Amino acid sequence: MLSAKTGTSVNASPELAGKEAAAAVKAVEDAKVAFVYSGVQYDTKALLGAVSKELPGVPLIGNTSFTGVITDQGFVTGDDGFVGIMAMGDADMAVGVAGSPKEGDARATGHKVAVEAMRNAGKDCAPDYFFMVASPGEEEFYLKGITEVIGRVPMFGGSAADNTITGEWVLYTSDMVTPDGVAVAFFYTNKAFADVYTGAYKETEKAGIITKVEDYRKICEIDGVPALEKYMEWTGAKKEEIEGGNLLGYSVTAPVGVKDPLGDLIAIRHPQSANEDMTFNIGNNAAVGTAMILMEGSVDQLISSTGETLEKLKTKLGKEPGAYMLVHCGGRRAGIGDRIDEVAKALKDAAGGVPFITEFTFGEFGYEDDGRNTCGGLMLSFAGFEK
Repeated sequence: MLSAKTGTSVNASPELAGKEAAAAVKAVEDAKVAFVYSGVQYDTKALLGAVSKELPGVPLIGNTSFTGVITDQGFVTGDDGFVGIMAMGDADMAVGVAGSPKEGDARATGHKVAVEAMRNAGKDCAPDYFFMVASPGEEEFYLKGITEVIGRVPMFGGSAADNTITGEWVLYTSDMVTPDGVAVAFFYTNKAFADVYTGAYKETEKAGIITKVEDYRKICEIDGVPALEKYMEWTGAKKEEIEGGNLLGYSVTAPVGVKDPLGDLIAIRHPQSANEDMTFNIGNNAAVGTAMILMEGSVDQLISSTGETLEKLKTKLGKEPGAYMLVHCGGRRAGIGDRIDEVAKALKDAAGGVPFITEFTFGEFGYEDDGRNTCGGLMLSFAGFEK
């Protein structure tokens, strides 16, 4: 039987914060992994050392989270730091954790950690599903390297984040901390797993073909015209509303998306910054010849979609849940602002007493139905595990 518990702390001392949060999950029997999400304020190595001391032998994996975490205790944050932990245990489950700073290129690094994760689990075959955390920027290439080793296996996860979008993020395992790299947890079990991966935005009728891209993430032209000009045409935005970094906040309720070949998933692409040459940068890769669709949603919808998505996850899992791991975009969280307690209530109500932890990321990973694993932004990747 799967067991899980969560613990949190906002103690200003990373050692005491780690000790307090980990103490709350020590009772998990046969603990095989602990997800750890923290604030950038802490000395991460000191924090992880304290957690490991309380949970000897339990592999840790996680990253810094944007402004806080949510558990059944509510939204947890602190000016001096915060940490949330969820430990999971099951006598019939094996978990292999591995991580590495980027070595060579991202694809090679992804390949390397996949091989190590299998070995650390004591296995020589692909896992039943896996968690991935990466630094923002090359998530798709880390995933390609992992897929070289294990093939298409259901995934969930997200990119490390910081509080100010200034690159202060780190990701980590029990023995590795890096601002630029990847880590995975490979799960081997006969219990059910499900992930609901969605932007929960409404698709508009405004769409165009991407006709020029630079460096995977700079959209230069849509339908042969400057991309930012097309976005302004679609949204009615004025130049001063979206110039420079203003685009990041403006587009939370008006992002763009790309649809998969079967139409099961629209992967959201978050416009992040507008350039003087009327191009704009996005948070994930895009390709020439792909249709880009304007999406829309209100702050009310961003909030309500969290509980609704967890309800969908319960149905998709189809078994009694033992835990939920909820990846929520940091950009959405910023758009929600001081209404974040409404999200916490919605998730707590939908979870119905099942342990869960929510992190806020700068990129979200998942899949929908039988589609391929995908990296996106402004999305939710909600995972559920059978008890």
